[in-house]
Amino acid sequence: MVDTPTDERVDRITRLAQELFRVPMVSVTLLDHDRQWRKSEIGLGGREAPRAGSFCDATARLGATNVVPDAAADPAWADSPWVQGDPHLRFYAGHPLEAPGGEHVGTLCILDTEPRELDERQVALLQELAGWVQLELARSRELDGALLVQRALAPQRLPEAPGYELAGASAAAGAISGDFWDIVAHEDDLRVTVADVMGKGTGPAIIAASVRASLRTAPHRDLASSVAEVDRLLEESLSEANVFVTAFHSSLRLETGELEFVDAGHSLAFALRADGSWERLRSTGLPLGMGLGEDRRSASVALEPGDALLCCSDGLLDILDAERPFEHVSRTLAEHGPQGAVEEAVRLARERRAPDDVTVVVVRRSA
Repeated sequence: MVDTPTDERVDRITRLAQELFRVPMVSVTLLDHDRQWRKSEIGLGGREAPRAGSFCDATARLGATNVVPDAAADPAWADSPWVQGDPHLRFYAGHPLEAPGGEHVGTLCILDTEPRELDERQVALLQELAGWVQLELARSRELDGALLVQRALAPQRLPEAPGYELAGASAAAGAISGDFWDIVAHEDDLRVTVADVMGKGTGPAIIAASVRASLRTAPHRDLASSVAEVDRLLEESLSEANVFVTAFHSSLRLETGELEFVDAGHSLAFALRADGSWERLRSTGLPLGMGLGEDRRSASVALEPGDALLCCSDGLLDILDAERPFEHVSRTLAEHGPQGAVEEAVRLARERRAPDDVTVVVVRRSA
């Protein structure tokens, strides 16, 4: 957790502590071998400081709430550089933060340049706030781990596809995405997939990873059977979770440009023709996991030279020009090409704080 960016959930607790205790300085401090790293701070003016001889180091070693009412009058602290020099501390109160294994890895502390006392109620409040910080940091660790797994599962390198330009990316609305995309080579074909699990966060991300794994398990299986198998697995394992998945799963024959696809309630795949026209790609199908045991069937379309396949999640709709979405996409593709257009979608998603996960895949056949 040291050297990690700020976290708004932790920052909120820091602001609340300042308001409740009416102090000029508050810090959520994490400790490593020789440093203090302020995950969140108010009034201290920096993220990093030496650990040796610090108030927070003493609190972590004590393993309990540590209150110093007047550091200048306390023999243990009177000569401290934090007391004698900037920020000229007089009051310190901190409570240790524990790692899952019980190790003391940091503190929540409040500080002042004037002497102060804390009564029993205030000490209990500081301990409660520290417990809240601890829960948020644990949640962040879990999300960080899940995010690393999700990034590892995302395509690290797109396959070689002579005569085609390939691009794809996702931007999560939160810490982790419920969307996934995949482009994988299979003999002379490309398997191109975009799926969107209902909801956001860790639960949908786990389901997305499972769907991706299932679709990749048997590359020789035809598209309809692959999608039907995912549908069956979702019904068997998650029928009580009321979760469904929209998906576009396709196979592109590189030599001819023929695209076979199954659309399971996704309805956000298009052929952008070289003449600027748009064709929505449709095949009958409800979302996966709805429990209707639907017979999955594929459809097909041809990508001619200059044509492009574009498939996205519905989060993209939140950041496009609402009045002219197709024109917006066409212009971006023309100006930036597939890779640039995908990068622009991710940039807009982050800049505009898209409320839903945004995923975009583009496959363009060279003219």
